[in-house]
Amino acid sequence: MSGHKAGAEIEALIQILSRLPGLGPRSARRATLHLLKKKEQLLRPLGRACEEAAEKIQTCNQCGNLDISDPCGICNNPKRASEVICVVEHVADLWALERASAIKGRYLVLGGTLSALDGIGPDQLNIKKLVERAEKVEIKEILLALNATIDGQTTAHYITDALEYCDVEVTMLAHGVPVGGELDYLDEGTLSAAVKARKPF
Repeated sequence: MSGHKAGAEIEALIQILSRLPGLGPRSARRATLHLLKKKEQLLRPLGRACEEAAEKIQTCNQCGNLDISDPCGICNNPKRASEVICVVEHVADLWALERASAIKGRYLVLGGTLSALDGIGPDQLNIKKLVERAEKVEIKEILLALNATIDGQTTAHYITDALEYCDVEVTMLAHGVPVGGELDYLDEGTLSAAVKARKPF
């Protein structure tokens, strides 16, 4: 039926879903139809889960992670190495590192990267909070786990300069060949980074 307009409630759902990353208006309409078809299995549980998340999830004041407690479970965990802070751009990066069980220390979520184009300067990021934490006696290492983009590298250089007077070692993730990666399929940037980050065998 051409020109058919959905009811206000359905339109509201489509509008909200279309604001999610990766979903445009068409994908949002498809998702809405799917949710409505599976009302009991999907729509109602989703509504309850959203309600509960909005009620309970908060931002950790120490690191910027999302959790039901503040400080979060990672900051509160006495088994985590308190002398290492791993700096990430977004909470999604923190979760990725946690899934890989790669970090034994604690975190700081910057909230993005420096970007002149997007008008994001140092004051919009948690750099001041990082420097304050780095000044504490127990902190020995700041690991910059930032994306290998131009903005990521610019931010890494800025942070390194900001930490100049702190008694900490600043390290970076090695960027290079992924585990199981075949050289033929890798882009030039990844290959050159892998060569630069080479180490003794």
